[in-house]
Amino acid sequence: MKVYVKRLHSDDLPLPCYMTSGSSGLDLYAAVEKEIIIAPGKICLVPTGIAISIPEGYEAQIRPRSGLALKHGITLLNTPGTIDSDYRGEIKVIVINLGDKEYILKRGERIAQMVFTRIEKVELEETDDLDFTERGSGGFGHTGV
Repeated sequence: MKVYVKRLHSDDLPLPCYMTSGSSGLDLYAAVEKEIIIAPGKICLVPTGIAISIPEGYEAQIRPRSGLALKHGITLLNTPGTIDSDYRGEIKVIVINLGDKEYILKRGERIAQMVFTRIEKVELEETDDLDFTERGSGGFGHTGV
């Protein structure tokens, strides 16, 4: 599948890329103009400096990077974030610092990863009865965990 990428304000940054042959996600880079200090508990919107053209029938999911989460408590809200196939604006990520120290985010830092997935469209049909399952309507924690 080919996805077209448009640089917006990121000519000096790498395009998103897979870091290993087995990687599922392409790393996204922070296209901030200057360093951003993210205090513990604070949220900021981080631009990536790119827009993409996703083929119809697909989406891009934006996910946190595990190393940032483990080492610094940096993760993403709205995870996974969805980039719809008809969106053509800049990809931005909602970052939160769940750690106990300030985090300095620098231009060009790998801030998130983007995974492409196929989307199935469904047709909803209203009914008064649903099929039976053992679980039934058992919700949160119903298995005791």
